[in-house]
Amino acid sequence: MAPTPITPDAVIEELLQLANPDFKDGMQRFGIDSSTALGIRLPALRALARQIKKNHPLALQLWDTNVHEARLLAIFIAEPKQVTEELLECWVNDFSSWDICDQACSGLFIKTPFAYAKALEWTGSTDEFRKRAGFVMMATLAVHDKKAPDTSFLQFFPYLVQGATDNRNFVKKAVNWALRQIGKRNLFLNGQAIDLADQLKQSGSKSASWIASGALRELVSPQVQERLHKKEARRSR
Repeated sequence: MAPTPITPDAVIEELLQLANPDFKDGMQRFGIDSSTALGIRLPALRALARQIKKNHPLALQLWDTNVHEARLLAIFIAEPKQVTEELLECWVNDFSSWDICDQACSGLFIKTPFAYAKALEWTGSTDEFRKRAGFVMMATLAVHDKKAPDTSFLQFFPYLVQGATDNRNFVKKAVNWALRQIGKRNLFLNGQAIDLADQLKQSGSKSASWIASGALRELVSPQVQERLHKKEARRSR
């Protein structure tokens, strides 16, 4: 006998059992839109996702509930190979909170064939979360796409320069994140990222200067420099 399919209603019922009103109240302190949230910590959602396993049809149904945690769960159980460009556009249009944006981009979207193209495209948006999504994609691709050539990340630099003048909090933090992650890949990109940060610092833009100062503190730090030099030495053997 085939197993009984898991329904969205059953999942929502499970989420309601995990809900914590006190945690929901605290979400606002972290800048998370809790208007549709139940108040569930991320480890509990990930544990539930492991129980459900990958289930793309269910993921689509959970996303459509508009419940904050159901959408996070949808991201965790969606099947990257079944994610279409149309789905990316549909979901990114629904972003209204940085945590949904970041989890979708870093855990799902970068695993699709559209990742680099969408990273470039979305940074040109006027919508705050769509624009953030583009830079989050750049940051997480820099971490997870280990085999990508340096040119894949150098192409991001003009977009970082353009995005650095955006004063909106969720955008400028994502630009800073992307610049730092690219600059920690290897010594060559570290040098390029430091040069770009110096350029931003001299641009006269308050947000660009903030981005540059934060990036430089990390990129020139002894810890990062030591790790990158050791990495380069291992590669040269």
